[in-house]
Amino acid sequence: MGMNIMGLQMDLLNGEKLMLLKLTEKYPSLRERSETTYLIVKISLQPWEAFRTDRVIIFSDILTPLPAAFGVPFDIEEVRGPVIQSPIRDEDALKELHPIDLEKLNSVGESLKILRNEVGDKAAVLGFVGAPWTIATYIVKGGTTRTYTTIKSMYHTSPYVLETLLSHITEAITDYVIYQVKYGAHCIQIFDSWGGELPPHMREHWSKPYIKQSLIMKLEQTSLGKLTPSTKAYKVRAKVIEKSQPQQSPNKLPTPCN
Repeated sequence: MGMNIMGLQMDLLNGEKLMLLKLTEKYPSLRERSETTYLIVKISLQPWEAFRTDRVIIFSDILTPLPAAFGVPFDIEEVRGPVIQSPIRDEDALKELHPIDLEKLNSVGESLKILRNEVGDKAAVLGFVGAPWTIATYIVKGGTTRTYTTIKSMYHTSPYVLETLLSHITEAITDYVIYQVKYGAHCIQIFDSWGGELPPHMREHWSKPYIKQSLIMKLEQTSLGKLTPSTKAYKVRAKVIEKSQPQQSPNKLPTPCN
């Protein structure tokens, strides 16, 4: 019997892989897949439909809000990954920033609403965002980096520019978190993927405060209620998971979001 169940699980897994492969072949652009409501929902639901997992994570990207939130357009190239043609490294570049335009993130909101309706009270719906420091590394460098020398040099040569950029990102990401919760996310994961690249004393100044003292404090002042950070923060690839109050059926939240 165990072998039959294992075989069935493998068949389901292989079927999901094949479906995802077909979607990837038909829609090769990661941005198209992560910014098109139909594709977001279809990809997000695959694990749940196959295995009835206790949570559904929206298929998205931490850079998705860049054009809408920061006025920073970007492309994703096959070899180089994210490419930002106009990185922000000085005070003149800061002038290009603007408040987040949530209407331009409609595909994320609509996808969360559909996912919430699809799973009902059978699973938790998880949204996510990038932490301010991690988002800033891309905006400053103009893409991915292994050394982070450009942004690290800024906290010596242009601290005002870096602080202003991080503050703007924090404001935008806070609005984006609230937006995701209002559209159906039970929980929001905050990924500080590159926070672990900072020495501890630098992390305390340039990464941690913008998550805990700024973003979380601002969220707690809203009607979302108390947000409880997990202890899973700041590992080599640091991740902070925050909890939010569900918008409906509060007594039926399937599984704690941790």
